[in-house]
Amino acid sequence: ARSRTVGELLAPTSPFDKKCGRENWTVAFAPDGSYLAWSQGHRIVKLVPWAQCLNNFLLHGTKNGTNAARPPRLSSECGHRNRPCEHVLDCGDIVWGLAFGSSVPDKQSRCVNVEWHRFKFGQDQLLLATGLGNGRIKIWDVYTGKLLLNLMDHTEVVRDLTFAPDGSLILVSASRDKTLRVWDLKDDGNMMKVLRGHPNWVYGCAFSPDSSILCSVGASKAVFLWDMDKYSMLRKLEGHHNDVVACEFSPDGALLATASYDTRVYVWDPHIGVILREFGHLFPPPTPIFAGGANDRWVRSVCFSHDGLHVASLADDKMVRFWRIDEEHPVQVAPLNNGLCCTFSTDGSVLAAGQDGSVYFWATPSQVCSLQHLCRMAIRRVMPTSHVKNLPIPCKMLEFLCYQI
Repeated sequence: ARSRTVGELLAPTSPFDKKCGRENWTVAFAPDGSYLAWSQGHRIVKLVPWAQCLNNFLLHGTKNGTNAARPPRLSSECGHRNRPCEHVLDCGDIVWGLAFGSSVPDKQSRCVNVEWHRFKFGQDQLLLATGLGNGRIKIWDVYTGKLLLNLMDHTEVVRDLTFAPDGSLILVSASRDKTLRVWDLKDDGNMMKVLRGHPNWVYGCAFSPDSSILCSVGASKAVFLWDMDKYSMLRKLEGHHNDVVACEFSPDGALLATASYDTRVYVWDPHIGVILREFGHLFPPPTPIFAGGANDRWVRSVCFSHDGLHVASLADDKMVRFWRIDEEHPVQVAPLNNGLCCTFSTDGSVLAAGQDGSVYFWATPSQVCSLQHLCRMAIRRVMPTSHVKNLPIPCKMLEFLCYQI
């Protein structure tokens, strides 16, 4: 089935605008659904209230029937926070990575001397981290558009960023300098740890929903999993035949999706390192020797929907695909030339995909989750695979809870 177009946000162009540097490498939604951010190319990031985007789509008649995001619940203490405003951020260099982070006051910083902090992160704090081509990371206040911190330690492009979902404002950056760096923004952006192990560029990173595990992928065939309590490597997942460029955990943390230049998306059980699903983008699938090179089907991005049932992928064959985790073939497709990144909206109703400075939106497959699946997700949020397998229940139920059927 063809996915229905919802709308688009186009970057301004000029007659002398260079093609190189206009790539939209990243697009992100705020955790509360209040804002959308994307890189317009040439060092510019635009922050737009998501509710405003949906209203504009409705006015232009390109959106019909998709669940609209609720207006954000913002503090009434400051006037500028009552009504979200657009902001255009000049980051000073080409932007490669974006990530939103929100704080939870009860989540303590790992720094002991908290009274020395320059910033007081309240309940309504919302930050945007931008990873730049010069190796810097700039932290912005989303509500005001002001620059808060300038983190400098990477020596190459900061390719990806991810905040811990637990509200601790722990930020992890992935760079072409072959390292991942862990930053504590509640400690004035102090760099806590350097994670080494990647032999080449690091392309992407993602936290598990409980913030205990970090996945990182890069210019190698392996997927790296890190214990974020001990800052040590848990295991490597091996199975891809080319560079792995994107990764994301399912909402319950039971699954991990990885995208590779070998034309495949794998869905793993990260707790035991087993491949559960394979979504191919070239038929018949290439043999390892051909999958290891240029094949016109490189998969650029992958993301999980909030329902835990759907995965979206974006490949060089000018197609966006929506997959169900229990089916071998896409359930919906959409055309997109030169797509580079994709992500689901916070409520899962819309997929945003970026190319050359612009963002395009599609309605996602709508389906009511079964009670069995909702129960499975509730269980898997708190139980890893090893604990599930010890439950005294029938084998079929065990297979279902482990996503093996």
